[in-house]
Amino acid sequence: MCAVSDSAELFRHVSAEKSDFYRCIMDVFATAKRQYRLQLRPDEVQAEARWSSMLPRIEDVNAALAQLTTWGNLESHPDTARVSSLGDFYRARFLYRLSHGGEAVEASLAQFVQTLQRRAELQTVALEDIANRLQALRTLAGEVAADVAKVHETLRDLVRVFESLADNAQAFMVGVARSIALQQAEATAVATYKRQLIDYLERFIGDLVRRSDTIAGHILALEPHIDALLQQVAAREARDSAPGNAADRAEAQTFYRNAWRERWIGLHGWFFRSGHEPSQAELLRARARSAIPQLLGAIAAINERRSGRSDRSADFRVLAGWFAACQTDGDAHRLGRAAFALNQARHFALNTDADADLPASTRWADAPPLQIHPRLREYGEAAPRGPMARIRDRAEARARLALELAEESLQVEAARRRLATGQPIRLSDLRELDAHAFGLFLGLLSEALTEQAGPDAAVARQTGDGLLQISLTPLAAGSRAEIHTPHGVFSGRDHLITITSTQDIR
Repeated sequence: MCAVSDSAELFRHVSAEKSDFYRCIMDVFATAKRQYRLQLRPDEVQAEARWSSMLPRIEDVNAALAQLTTWGNLESHPDTARVSSLGDFYRARFLYRLSHGGEAVEASLAQFVQTLQRRAELQTVALEDIANRLQALRTLAGEVAADVAKVHETLRDLVRVFESLADNAQAFMVGVARSIALQQAEATAVATYKRQLIDYLERFIGDLVRRSDTIAGHILALEPHIDALLQQVAAREARDSAPGNAADRAEAQTFYRNAWRERWIGLHGWFFRSGHEPSQAELLRARARSAIPQLLGAIAAINERRSGRSDRSADFRVLAGWFAACQTDGDAHRLGRAAFALNQARHFALNTDADADLPASTRWADAPPLQIHPRLREYGEAAPRGPMARIRDRAEARARLALELAEESLQVEAARRRLATGQPIRLSDLRELDAHAFGLFLGLLSEALTEQAGPDAAVARQTGDGLLQISLTPLAAGSRAEIHTPHGVFSGRDHLITITSTQDIR
């Protein structure tokens, strides 16, 4: 209890009456610590501090230094270097420096401010650095006698870069679209930020797709050697542990090896699925893609606010006119269900002997009566008697679903290989597409047309998932293209289209 109380005293100057005055003094000592200056005199503090108001008196500075010493933020020592007479010797003069607790408080406050001011960034450079460090590890692992010092250095750099990437990705996923700031911004600022954010996200998603495969390949190649490398690094770190017997050194080595193994598992889980859970890279990619609809939603809210408030009474008058124009009661009922989300009654299946084929269109008055259990009225639930039902084993259904997803993925990949040739081709030359290829083609065409400035303008952009690059150039206005699909004939103006996989753009 005493230790907690003493620690709280170290933060007294933050909320004290003269907190600004105390913070100016502590900033001087923090700066001196970074400059490797051990001690300061009161007149040096008075001269170097960036006071928020006029220069204080030296007596006020001395009083503040004494109070900070009482709270434990500073340590004082007699200053005998400037003694020139007996009177100076008996006059109280002190040198001040940061105490151990004061250093901890300044470090925590600096970290607090840095965390508040940090902007979440998606680091494409970190992905490149991780790939390079893993490539270096593969090279070191392939040597006959691995250089443990280089392996240790490479692993430390890898962990440092990966932790930075993970921290920034976590901060990005917490809040990415700045929806609150956008709703208070001007329309011109919103339009500029929208273009910058979309370009930023598309560049990161494309780089994440390209780098993830490379990084995953390095991790798989290192799996047979990583245990031996981590064991060597742990043995190297255990040399610096405190002196002890052989059992202590073995325990320290085991501790370091487990710590490195845990970091490697974290890196592995970032780029590989864990059971049925997606990898962290996939989650980050999905979050980055969802940021664009969030941004567009914020922009829609701004446009709606600019267009003025909705007049509900006018809306009801228009709706009343629609009801009056209905020719039959059936039309009026359909309009009412569409306007007010009214649906037909659904009867509860609480009676074991009730008719299971009772249609939903049956009126309540015409339906057989329900027997309500008293527990439903008393507790709001009707728990069945007897043991609880066994949990169904869905392994077979899950396996069947996984097989269907794998088959669909193969079909989509075949469609992507059919279209993403990297060579320009006329739409009329496609002639015929199967269902999956046509679905992929429509998705690519819609993404390109949303960026087209006009019907005669060429357009080039990267898809939202970062996998493909599409270029679309309109041909003559009278040209015609027809594509036969299982759903019918797709026809329109002919274009020259080039679809390239981003993995081929290196």
